[in-house]
Amino acid sequence: MFLRLFTELREARVPVSLREYLTLMEAMDKQVIGLSTDDFYYLSRAALVKDERNLDKFDRVFGHVFKGFEKVDESLTADIPAEWLKKLTEKFLTEEEKAAIEAMGGFDKLMEALKQRLEEQKERHEGGNKWIGTGGTSPFGANGYNPEGVRIGQDKGRHGRAVKVWDKREYKNLDDSVELGTRNIKVALRRLRKFAREGAPDELDLDGTIKATSRQGYLDIQMRPERRNKIKVLLMLDIGGSMDSHIKLCEELFSAARTEFKNLEFFYFHNCLYEGVWKDNRRRNTEKTPTWEVLHKFPHDYKVVFVGDATMSPYEITYPGGSVEHWNEEPGAVWVDRVTQIYESCVWLNPTPERHWEYTPSIGVMRQLLNDRMYPLTLQGLDKAMRELVR
Repeated sequence: MFLRLFTELREARVPVSLREYLTLMEAMDKQVIGLSTDDFYYLSRAALVKDERNLDKFDRVFGHVFKGFEKVDESLTADIPAEWLKKLTEKFLTEEEKAAIEAMGGFDKLMEALKQRLEEQKERHEGGNKWIGTGGTSPFGANGYNPEGVRIGQDKGRHGRAVKVWDKREYKNLDDSVELGTRNIKVALRRLRKFAREGAPDELDLDGTIKATSRQGYLDIQMRPERRNKIKVLLMLDIGGSMDSHIKLCEELFSAARTEFKNLEFFYFHNCLYEGVWKDNRRRNTEKTPTWEVLHKFPHDYKVVFVGDATMSPYEITYPGGSVEHWNEEPGAVWVDRVTQIYESCVWLNPTPERHWEYTPSIGVMRQLLNDRMYPLTLQGLDKAMRELVR
């Protein structure tokens, strides 16, 4: 069954190596966990999953391989954990509960019946009043009710959260192919990091203080600049028109970028980049910033990220006067080309699903201008874009 977990993870395209599998087997051999499926879930997830994006795939495979495994296996009936047999003594028994236990023959009789049913039961059981299972009135199991019951596989009462953790699939929004949420975007953006200590020394240097103190013979406090992400990002956001349907996703991207990058500058444009951009959409017609000014103000070491669906008439990119809002003396393609000439690291993130790109000619034109550095706004696409920017 363990080998099946390994092979099915590989089939699900979770990058699990043989070395990691052997590490898991070594941990099991040394009994680092007890006889708990939940404990094994956490151990195997820690040993086999290297990337947060694969957590949901792991949960799906684990749930498939170990479906029904929360039942008590026949091979374990000869070694019933002592804590199971003592669960009843951990809760406060009312007089009615004590009377119900006595009616069955007392605590010892209850334990004897438990052992017998462990030996007889061959499969998982839900509901009912005899077998060990869930949601029933049997004296043994979880998530049910019986006044003389022994709770098995359930650390808390059913008013708690007794749900198999791998069935919860709390990480299902981290899959490679789904559109992003703010948390997912932050995870992907963290690939674009280069830390350095710059600025005023405002942070205690503990190691330096210890060394200086031992060298001087008296307390010699050392300070150092805070360690910050040195990466500088210029974010160019398409706004309005067909982008209205992607507002929520773009807001999440913008929020995540503001959190992850301290050196972030942003500007808005509509459909294609022309001779002017703006910072406030409410004043887009009165407070524009010349694009030339932006290109001269921010040096070439900035990482440029365009965000837009690139969905427009091809004339808006390739012809003077192609803009739907004003008369542009130079084609948008000229301005995009200038950006790519100045900034070596430049990508375009497209919220439109990649499978639809071939049906929109303007997307093909923009991809050509960006030297095919257009990526879908999914976790996988954003990861590829960040790899391109740090290349």
